[in-house]
Amino acid sequence: MSHQNAIELDSYRLAQYAVQVPCYICGSGNTFDAELCRHCFAPMALAHQATTQKVRPQMLAAIGPSGAGKTVYLGMLMDMLSRQGGDLQMLARGAFSITLQQATMAALRRCEFPVKTPNEPDRWNWVHCQVRVARRRRPVELIMPDMAGEAILEEIEHPNTYPVIQSLLKQCAGVMVLVDAMRLREGSLDEDFFTMKLLSYLIELDNDPKRGWPVRPVAIVFTKADRCEECFLDAAAYASQHAGGLMRHCQERFRRFRFFATGVAGACAQVPTPEGGRMNTPLRIEPRGIIEPFEWLVSQLRA
Repeated sequence: MSHQNAIELDSYRLAQYAVQVPCYICGSGNTFDAELCRHCFAPMALAHQATTQKVRPQMLAAIGPSGAGKTVYLGMLMDMLSRQGGDLQMLARGAFSITLQQATMAALRRCEFPVKTPNEPDRWNWVHCQVRVARRRRPVELIMPDMAGEAILEEIEHPNTYPVIQSLLKQCAGVMVLVDAMRLREGSLDEDFFTMKLLSYLIELDNDPKRGWPVRPVAIVFTKADRCEECFLDAAAYASQHAGGLMRHCQERFRRFRFFATGVAGACAQVPTPEGGRMNTPLRIEPRGIIEPFEWLVSQLRA
C-alpha cells in the first residue's frame, strides 16, 4: 500500500513538468524549476516575478562596444539610486538583481574597474528593479541586463548568434548607447562605426513608424567624459565634431534622441599587469552625469 502511494506522489510531481513556463525575454517554454531559459539563458526568475506583479515590467538596455564602461555605469547608477532620496529612487527586486551593484562597488573600492563581462549569456548580470518617480503616481518596473560588448557585436554581424540580445532589443522600451568619449577624441573611428551599426541594427529589428525604434527614446551616453571637459559642456556638439556618422544616423532615423556625458573616475592611472602590459586603475571615484541619461529615458517611457 505504501509503495502504491509513493508511485502516485511521483506521478503528481512529474505532472508539474508538463506545464511550461514561458521565458519573459524570448517566450520559450521552460520547466517550472529551471534557473535559466533553455533557449536564451535569461534568468527564469524574471518570469516568475513578472507573474506576481500587477504592472508588466518594461525593458531598457545599455549597449555599446567592449570597454565602453557599461558595467561600471550600470553598477554606479544602481548604487546611487538605491541609496539616495529625492525624485528618483530604485529598489532591486530579487537577490540576483543586486549582484551587479555589489561587484561594481567592490571593485571600485579596491581601486579597480570591474572585470570584463563574459560573452556567455548565462554569466551575465540582470537587474529587475522598481523605479519611483516623483511626478508619477505609480512606480515603473524595469528589467536591465549587463550584456558583453563583444557578444553584441557578434549578434550584429551574425544575427541569431545570441537569441537573448535580439529578443531583448525587439521589446526594449528605450536604450542607452554608451560610447567611449576618449577614444573618439583620440581619433578612433571604431567607436563611430560600432555605434552606427548598433543604431542600424535597432531599426532593422523594428522599423514600425508608430511603435518601433524610430519613435522609441535613444540616449547616447559619452562615457569617461571626466577626461574631456568639452564633452560635459555640450555633448551634442562633441558628437558633431568627433562622431559625425553617429549624429547623422540619429537625426535621420530617430525622433527622440539626446546626447549625454558621464564619468565615474575623477582620475585614473596606468599600472603594470602581471602579464607585462598596463591597465587603467581609478585613483578616486567622482560620479558625474550618471543619473541624467537614465532619468531622461524613464521620463520618456509610457506610464
